[in-house]
Amino acid sequence: MKVELTIANTAYKADLTAPIDISIPLSPEGPRAWYVDRMIIRPVQGEGFIGDVSQGGSVNFRDIHFNPHGHGTHTESYEHVAAVSRPVGTLLSKYFFTSQVVTITPISSDGDHVITAQQLKSLTIDAVEALVVRTQPNLLEKKSKNYSDSNFPYFEADALEYLAERNIQHLLVDLPSVDREHDEGKLAAHKAFWKNGDLSREQCTITEFIFVPDEIQDGLYLLELQFPAFVNDASPSRPVLYQLFESR
Repeated sequence: MKVELTIANTAYKADLTAPIDISIPLSPEGPRAWYVDRMIIRPVQGEGFIGDVSQGGSVNFRDIHFNPHGHGTHTESYEHVAAVSRPVGTLLSKYFFTSQVVTITPISSDGDHVITAQQLKSLTIDAVEALVVRTQPNLLEKKSKNYSDSNFPYFEADALEYLAERNIQHLLVDLPSVDREHDEGKLAAHKAFWKNGDLSREQCTITEFIFVPDEIQDGLYLLELQFPAFVNDASPSRPVLYQLFESR
């Protein structure tokens, strides 16, 4: 199944039978941050019942304990940083977006590693709705690392202010957060992306903890962004890319 779309007056095609999943599976072996323990999946037990077929149960019937921000790929709404009702599961009116994958190496600054506005401005970012950021080094440990107390790389606030000015509506990153791990609760980058609650940005999202394999080249893609209809500021999500080819 193929679809056609136009970006900056250029026509493209995408093959919807060739998805590229850039989510990290939500599992006890997956990455975590913010000092949460590993996610827990365990069978329900009680009064002679066990929800595990391998242990003699009639069905698999499990409880799952996880934190949307601390475990695996997740998508956030502005409610994450504001006392407003913006449940992420109710935000989107469509699920396909023009997107661009870019690769950036955070630079050293006062003992931190940061992504700056100048770095973003040095890239050629097309007129797309979503930006997918892969950071270097792109190690496989991103899919299983415990990031707690690691001072991971982050975006400076003016970098996300620049993306908001460019009308990037959906930002996807392979970091636990766009903000510094220990920032005294400022969350300046998050707030800059959402323009501190500007209604023109209320359908914008930030997706964190993705993983973009090295074989995926920088360039234009069609993004499908799906997640459960959680009545919460964040939800586990599964962003999928489809490569775009110029129509001839």
